Amino acid sequence: MLVIVAPGQGAQTPGFLTPWLELPGFRDRLSAWSDIVELDLVAYGTTADADEIRDTAVAQPLLVASALASYEALGVRPDLVAGHSVGELAAAAIAGVLAPEEALGLVRERGRAMAKAASVTETGMLAVLGGTEDEVLAAIDAQGLTPANINGAGQIVAGGTLEQIEAFKAAPPPGARLRPLSVAGAFHTVHMAPAVDHLRDEAAGLTPRDPEITVLSNADGVAVATGAEFVDRLVGQVANPVRWDACMATMAERGVTAMVELLPGGTLTGLARRGLPGVKTVALKTPDHLETAREVLK
Repeated sequence: MLVIVAPGQGAQTPGFLTPWLELPGFRDRLSAWSDIVELDLVAYGTTADADEIRDTAVAQPLLVASALASYEALGVRPDLVAGHSVGELAAAAIAGVLAPEEALGLVRERGRAMAKAASVTETGMLAVLGGTEDEVLAAIDAQGLTPANINGAGQIVAGGTLEQIEAFKAAPPPGARLRPLSVAGAFHTVHMAPAVDHLRDEAAGLTPRDPEITVLSNADGVAVATGAEFVDRLVGQVANPVRWDACMATMAERGVTAMVELLPGGTLTGLARRGLPGVKTVALKTPDHLETAREVLK
């Protein structure tokens, strides 16, 4: 059983699209989608520096477009699909809940709204690696932070104000390593509440379709039956924690045997190697990995 997953913000790196532009039609696809998101996706994916693609309003459309273009290049239909954070927009398109153009229009507004919300207060996110989950969660709560991503495999991401993050770093939980994340704000926390209202207004003009492929929700890992519910969950998720641990638990329960992570892959397959032992994983980083993925699925 194959699950295809789409990564979230922070997965982007300078120049990650460069080798993909050699694929027939890939550049044309991104150029057409650039008109929808009102960004030059080719330039941002090839020549832009790390700071430019760290901008939330740029990173989110860039990630969703790249995931969808690599999915089309792969040409394999999965049994399950899931996306981490903004990757849920790509998952919605793959599952048939939204057309790719609808997903890209919505992610354009999501990125802009979240960037605006992040500008109100200086906030950030910090990955907490290792330690005991209960102790990590207690330490996060003690500083008034939010466990914005509970990713499983010993990784929890805390989000909040920079002052709260500094206080947490001064008194980390036992046995944990801390890694600051290259994001522009505390996503999936109360600080994103204004973005939810904007995104709900934008989503009201859409007519979601019921999933053609089973799609899992970040809210709780549940397979969502209707397109309307999935979009409603996707909107609310902007200000609520991502439960990727629950998504992986559902994958295990359903007997997933292989995972392909769309471009720019690596983060979610890394979690799967620890959280889903025995599952074959392929991360799409260069076009060479397309054939590797197809071989794994034979």
